[in-house]
Amino acid sequence: MTATTATGAPRIRRHHRTYTTGQIVTTAVTYAILILLAVVYIYPFLISVAGSFKTEADATQNPLSLLPQTWSFTAYERLFTSVPLLGWAGNSALITVIVTLSRVFFDSLAGYALSRLHFRGRAIVFAGLIAVMAVPNVVLLIPRFLILKQLGLYDSYAGMIIPILIDAAGIFIMKQFFESIPVSVEEAARIDGAGIFRTFWSIVLPMAVPALITLFILSFQGSWNEFAHFIVSRQSADLNTLTTGVASLTSGQLGEGNQYPLKLAAAVLMSIPVAVIFFIFQRRILSTSEGGEKG
Repeated sequence: MTATTATGAPRIRRHHRTYTTGQIVTTAVTYAILILLAVVYIYPFLISVAGSFKTEADATQNPLSLLPQTWSFTAYERLFTSVPLLGWAGNSALITVIVTLSRVFFDSLAGYALSRLHFRGRAIVFAGLIAVMAVPNVVLLIPRFLILKQLGLYDSYAGMIIPILIDAAGIFIMKQFFESIPVSVEEAARIDGAGIFRTFWSIVLPMAVPALITLFILSFQGSWNEFAHFIVSRQSADLNTLTTGVASLTSGQLGEGNQYPLKLAAAVLMSIPVAVIFFIFQRRILSTSEGGEKG
């Protein structure tokens, strides 16, 4: 029965949920573990940020301190004066944009073909895809280098870009997502005379936006942070990306000393684009099955 106030208005009774001691303890332990794991993952990044504002002597004597004894912006100044950072960033941006857009298009196209088209040898193609995913990337570096040399693509933008335009993991992700979309949504398009590509482009692909965004972020992160492939596909310093350029700093090319602040400052700047992309689209990543459910 609903109680009434003195004015006759109904009074809503609020039910307060009670927790047992065991539930409180379990919740507290769970949050403590999560906080500890967060600290373990975040602390190295905080060290990088703090170290980039230290002097070289301070970074050597107190490498794990989060508070510089003397705040210094020398490392960031050197990145834009003594280091060709903008050239490295330009190469990284060019390659990342081309590779990311290509992977989103070609991986989704291949995933749709494996999901919807029935052709002879489809099972063998899919098995080969899984096999490629199982092979460590480092095993393919020497064959990739030999192929690039044979084709005359070594030490060129083409040699750095073409071998990574398509990603086996991206094809697998898109194939699995397309299989979650009912085939019935494509029947109306076929009745209207739409071809395979038109059905893919106009009907199925718009429903796969969450998967496409996930693939976009993974492709952006993977190509932006790519290192091993760029080591074996180029030699010229003019083709250095941020990853290979920052790695060259460890060889002491810009002077003596450990140069920790300079390297950490470069690492911090490198992480900004990936972090921005992730935080912009993270809500869409969490709803990867949204397109299939709407179908």
